[in-house]
Amino acid sequence: MGRRNRKAEGRSPKSEEENKSEIENKSEIEHPKSEIKNMEVHHHPDLHHAKKPWKEYILEGLMIFLAVTMGFFAENLREHISDSNREKEFAKALYAELSADSVVAANNLLLRIGKAKDLDYLYAYFKDSSLTVLPRRFYPAFTNGLYLINSYQFEPKDGVLGQLRSSGSERYFKSVALQKLLGDLSVAINNMRYRNDQEYQFFASPLKAFLLKYYDFSWLNQLRQEEASSSILDQINAYRQSNREIKGNILNVASVDRVEAANMMIFYKQMLLSTQTLQLNNYIVANRKILDFLRKTYTLENE
Repeated sequence: MGRRNRKAEGRSPKSEEENKSEIENKSEIEHPKSEIKNMEVHHHPDLHHAKKPWKEYILEGLMIFLAVTMGFFAENLREHISDSNREKEFAKALYAELSADSVVAANNLLLRIGKAKDLDYLYAYFKDSSLTVLPRRFYPAFTNGLYLINSYQFEPKDGVLGQLRSSGSERYFKSVALQKLLGDLSVAINNMRYRNDQEYQFFASPLKAFLLKYYDFSWLNQLRQEEASSSILDQINAYRQSNREIKGNILNVASVDRVEAANMMIFYKQMLLSTQTLQLNNYIVANRKILDFLRKTYTLENE
């Protein structure tokens, strides 16, 4: 016992620095293992993923291409349907306008035929008939032949056509044949309006001056007293079919130049006839062609 105690007593106790050094060495040994373990846990995931086969990349690209293509075709189809609907609506509006105008043009043609007959009568009358004793037929023919001008001017409508061109909507009509017909119609409309101006200029001079000098406006005033609300042309037609008689005279009869008066009547008649056979007829033909085309192309028979 005494020896053991002495051995124990012979050992010097470890200093505080030695204990600290042992702890640090132990920590250094364990630390690399911890790092290796952490590295194994936090490895990059791509290192363990297998690459896709090249066929899968082709399939994915093909699917994207098909999706884009289908979207493109779907949008084109939508625009095509929208354009077709607009084309049909514009065709219906144009058809309605031209159809109404065709009726007006046909009626105007008949009115001009009647006016030309009155001018033929006046031409023959001024040549060799009495200018002081006037028959009942004279003043209705005198009024209708020379005084009435607006009732015989055909003013074609082009509201829809003008709107189509100003807005660029005429492009919805894909048919080249229809576009040509619309161009022909525009020419016919312009020519008709120019001819209206020429006819009015002839009315302004010399017809207006002739009327102011020789026409008895009291006859017209008495005619209109019976039914002032209706047009003069309607009143003249009603007068012709009735037994009513209104007396009228040629004013300043002594200064009437028969030959000049007769020539003026026949010249005016030829002007109206020229308008009828050229400008008005050309418009009627162009109008009819477009109506026929619209009926067949857009099935507008029952519109």
